[in-house]
Amino acid sequence: MQENKSNRVFQKFAPAETEQVISAKIQEILNSSFQKNFTPDVLSAIYGCIDLTTLNSHDTKITVRQMVDKVNKFAGTSNLPDVAAICTYPVFIETVRKYLEAKDVKIASVAAGFPSSQTFREIKVAETAMAVMAGADEIDVVLGLGYFMEEDYKEMGDELAEIKETCRGATLKVILETGALVTPENIRRATILSLYSDADFIKTSTGKGYPGATPEAYFTICKVVKQYYELTGNKVGVKVSGGVRTARDAVIYYTITESVLGKEWLNKKLFRVGASGLVEEIENQLRFFHC
Repeated sequence: MQENKSNRVFQKFAPAETEQVISAKIQEILNSSFQKNFTPDVLSAIYGCIDLTTLNSHDTKITVRQMVDKVNKFAGTSNLPDVAAICTYPVFIETVRKYLEAKDVKIASVAAGFPSSQTFREIKVAETAMAVMAGADEIDVVLGLGYFMEEDYKEMGDELAEIKETCRGATLKVILETGALVTPENIRRATILSLYSDADFIKTSTGKGYPGATPEAYFTICKVVKQYYELTGNKVGVKVSGGVRTARDAVIYYTITESVLGKEWLNKKLFRVGASGLVEEIENQLRFFHC
């Protein structure tokens, strides 16, 4: 995306609000709706939007299979829905595909030089293609932060667009790494550029090396996604990840999504939570409700 073109696109969207204004709006939203949303029904809905994730350097085929087996064992045995997806490194896609029996659970993989995105474009494209060929339904990639910081928006956009084309029918989730972007204006611009590079989801963070998601960063993403929908008629999903560990955390992001984007976003096609321990946390919270 050329500089003058990107500036024209930026001008279509409302300017970024200050952190103080954003924090105040979030507090107002939570004061109004958090408590009514902290219910078994909402926690169950969130459960069905979880990307159950393991992205550790010590992952093995055995540990990944154990995670898949837990999902299989759980499927159809309670009133809770299945998780939305299982997300791993590309080398474990085959393991997930081989053992996953739950019908409605997608296979997701990080790719394209995750988590830094600091490698050759050819490698990013090749890794994405290989992940899709191995059976990934969804691909999570980090946008080129180096290009973004240099304001080389054309290179960044072209790269994302090529990765998207390589995904073929797979869903592309673009990770902004909001902890590195820091400011609402940077987050606003990165979201806009990713949307116009045909991202299917905008995701907050990798959880690797930088602060994870914050309500303020997520609020800014949701505002831009809503404006993009109003401009184009295209609904793009949102995914929060990095530090979402408790049921309370999850309900905060659910409530922000409901307030900014509307109830039509509150399903696994448009809302995801990337987490590893949230499944057990929600199960425990639901047992507490039912005591």
